[in-house]
Amino acid sequence: MTFTFEYATQADLPTITHIYNEIIPSRLATADLEPVSVASKQAWFDQFDPDTRPIWVMKDDDKIAGWVSLESFYGRPAYQHTTEISIYIDEAYRHHGLGQKALDFVFGQLSDLKIDTLVAFIFHHNVPSLGLFKKNGFETWGHLPDVALMDDQLRSLDILGRRF
Repeated sequence: MTFTFEYATQADLPTITHIYNEIIPSRLATADLEPVSVASKQAWFDQFDPDTRPIWVMKDDDKIAGWVSLESFYGRPAYQHTTEISIYIDEAYRHHGLGQKALDFVFGQLSDLKIDTLVAFIFHHNVPSLGLFKKNGFETWGHLPDVALMDDQLRSLDILGRRF
């Protein structure tokens, strides 16, 4: 499969939301406990800017297979060269190397975006995501023990980071 990366458009938001909602029941990648609406994601989507804080859709021909975003970290000017990376992949495309393709693509964009540090917030029990990021040179920069309560179970969050 050949995948392309394109800047997300407003028309992509329903699919982006659908892919996000697919992972919620697994309790692996988001602290949302119930599906979210497209309308509830609008303000989040509006913060993205292709020149500084992009969100890209990953396409298999015309079908969106996933998305990757770079969000501002902590919302303060001193962190302007640091972003939080998020990757979400449609369940039909998981375990096909698309997470690695997303990271490779993003790494190639960082210089133009003037970003030199990426952070990722990953649940400690999300072994596949931790493995992907660590394989790509990310290190554990923080561990927040038992900060999330999901289905009556406390879950820890790891903060991974990499400087470029």
